[in-house]
Amino acid sequence: MSTIYKSEAGEQRLRRHYQEALDNWPVPAEHIRVPTGEGETFVVVSGPKEAPPLVLLHGAGANASMWQGDVATWSRYFRTYAVDLIGEPGLSAPSRPPLTSDAYARWLDDVLDGLGIGTTPVVATSLGGWMALDHATRRPGRVTRLALLCPGGLGRQRMGLLFKALLLRSFGRRGMRRSAQSATGLSTPQAAPVLDQVVLTFQHFVPRTERLPVFSDDALRGLDVPLLLIAGTDDALFDSAGTARRVQENVPDATVRLLPGVGHAVFGQTDEVLGFLRG
Repeated sequence: MSTIYKSEAGEQRLRRHYQEALDNWPVPAEHIRVPTGEGETFVVVSGPKEAPPLVLLHGAGANASMWQGDVATWSRYFRTYAVDLIGEPGLSAPSRPPLTSDAYARWLDDVLDGLGIGTTPVVATSLGGWMALDHATRRPGRVTRLALLCPGGLGRQRMGLLFKALLLRSFGRRGMRRSAQSATGLSTPQAAPVLDQVVLTFQHFVPRTERLPVFSDDALRGLDVPLLLIAGTDDALFDSAGTARRVQENVPDATVRLLPGVGHAVFGQTDEVLGFLRG
């Protein structure tokens, strides 16, 4: 058992659940395991082999299955690479090097090199958005476009929700569901399957508690790529207004969309992102 799970039985349960999602992937896919300096990285690859690449980076407490609602559309135009982040509940290595180091940029270098990708656009969310920005600022020219959904590292991170979540755990599944609703902003009946997945994951998974480093204004000004930012006005994890303001001030050509009444979980942006990617 790795240290990112609470028990071996819990790890196996989440792996079985993930395998069911992979078995129901909406388009034909290949599963590739890429060796890296941080351990093996699992990637779900879809789309025509001759199409241009598109790398997808999910958020914390998730895996590549979060892109199932988008990949059927995007893979018509791109060779999509849905990467399981290291240290998260997918099939990649449990490694969690310090976020303050350059380890994640080196890890993404290894992943891209192992996949034979020179340059690529990236779609990323939350923690994955932080990793995408970290790589783009450290490796100028390698990322050609950035589509970021509620990314970390720009606006203020609200750590208070983490402590509330830890408190609510003592109330069992009901408390964890309330915590998941607070974190994601999802409360409609249609969101029930997503909330069930979040609750199941955090029953067995040990989340990161390290605060995401904030990118400097100079680092953001050095981004010489088209950038799309989409965030919810009611994001409970990151200050979305501050995120939007910093992007507008430091990346003047960026496209910024703040979705009224939407929390940290941003869905339904498949066509918006596709238009940006093909622009």
